[in-house]
Amino acid sequence: MGKSEKNNDVKKDGTIRLFDPMTLRGVTMRNRIWLPPMDTYSALAQDGRPTPFHYQHYVSRAMGGFGMIIMEATAVSPEGRISPCDLGLWDDAQMEAWRWIVSDVKATGATVAVQLNHAGRKGSTGCHPIGFEGRSVPRENGGWETVCPSADAYGALARPRALSVDEIHAIVGQFRDAAWRASDIGFDAVEIHAAHGYLLSQFLDPLINRRDDEYGGTFENRVRMLVEVVDAVRSVIPETMPLLVRVSATDWAAGGWDLDQTVDLAKILKAHGVDLIDVSTGGLIPDVTIPVKPGYQVPFAEQVRSRAGIPTTAVGLITKPKQAKKILKSGAADAVEIGRAALRDPYWPLRAAHKLDVPVDKAPYQPPYLRGAFR
Repeated sequence: MGKSEKNNDVKKDGTIRLFDPMTLRGVTMRNRIWLPPMDTYSALAQDGRPTPFHYQHYVSRAMGGFGMIIMEATAVSPEGRISPCDLGLWDDAQMEAWRWIVSDVKATGATVAVQLNHAGRKGSTGCHPIGFEGRSVPRENGGWETVCPSADAYGALARPRALSVDEIHAIVGQFRDAAWRASDIGFDAVEIHAAHGYLLSQFLDPLINRRDDEYGGTFENRVRMLVEVVDAVRSVIPETMPLLVRVSATDWAAGGWDLDQTVDLAKILKAHGVDLIDVSTGGLIPDVTIPVKPGYQVPFAEQVRSRAGIPTTAVGLITKPKQAKKILKSGAADAVEIGRAALRDPYWPLRAAHKLDVPVDKAPYQPPYLRGAFR
């Protein structure tokens, strides 16, 4: 039997398969292979607007068969950028530059989300177009003063300023406004970035957040800003639009943010209208030891999924089709995110379909490329 006649990825026992569709609210993704948000630091005019580079980057991967494209960290304010070359949605004037990319990603059959972010104390850092990589960018080179729950620096980066309560409320409003813009542009979903040591995760972590007001101290206070952001975003996007939240399930540091707190947070977020938790780890505390190996973050996605009763994605050194298939078959996650491997191969899902003996007519090929299908 030839590859076009059989499909070893098809199971009839109820297990999730890579090429099964997945529905969240009113949106159905064509498969469970997603592109995670990966910063490209390529808004070279430093105005937050995407460029033809971003069009090529995202549309090529949509044509390569990914079920959902989650666009990179997109700042809700100029001061919320990770670097001066980050994308942004803080101004109505930025919206038009996004529309052609979103429209053409969707035209391939892919679903498209945007990840909204505020970098907090990890902002104003260097990147490949401007230098200062791993350092804070001086003001004279386009840098700015950063903010944090408490005035403690991340590693060797510049010391941030602690936010006032009024400023916290203003940032919540910035997330809301950016989400409205995303909906108007035509994004299918919104992801809130509360991972990797950026502002919302800084509030979550007791090793970073040393406030003694309603936004610090107890677990309930530390999660307050994220919950307020979720409520604000949910209030301006359609009821049919999925809302995702990316979290670091652990900071890998004693006494810090951990899996149990993540599960408790996921339960709260589910009650506030979040549809899926994008589970990653780390990035909050510098100089910790992380046991990096293929699939090292998958157990965290599995625990959040089973204990909080909410869909999850798994990410982190998932590179091989059979590895991805096994993760879903085991029930560890509802979707897998293919990051660095997708930078090497924009057509990873099509190659995976071939490796897993998915018939060509069931694989996410664009019609002009069927003649070149893997056989």
